[in-house]
Amino acid sequence: MATYPIPVFHYKVSWNNQDIGFSDVSGLTQEIQAIEYRDGLMSASTLPLKRPGLKKANNISLKRGIVEKNNDLFNWFNNNGAPNVERRDLTISLLNDEGSPVMVWTVSQAWPVKCEGPGLKATGNEIAIESIELVHEGISVQTT
Repeated sequence: MATYPIPVFHYKVSWNNQDIGFSDVSGLTQEIQAIEYRDGLMSASTLPLKRPGLKKANNISLKRGIVEKNNDLFNWFNNNGAPNVERRDLTISLLNDEGSPVMVWTVSQAWPVKCEGPGLKATGNEIAIESIELVHEGISVQTT
């Protein structure tokens, strides 16, 4: 039996034990910054030594269609007027044909730094999309 790669269109986003529908998820990027060092005394090479440094993770962007009487993303961004930010742990699951998770990204302590409404135009024929950009304290990846 042939093995095929998993398509990107079947996924779910969850927080607070609730699945939330989003049309686009991006920013699941992590990198390790390189530290360069060269002492100038006994280096046989003119190239610096390189060692792994701090881990860095991009902000995550979530987009979804606007529906009536649902202002949840803006309320989270605005924190309902409270002085402290509400942090949430997110789970983003890539699903197979049967709806079972194949790869799961767990995002720790996420909170919104940007909330964007739709681009409105009188001649447009698109769905109104809102987006939220989240910072976080790390991503872990699991395969099942």
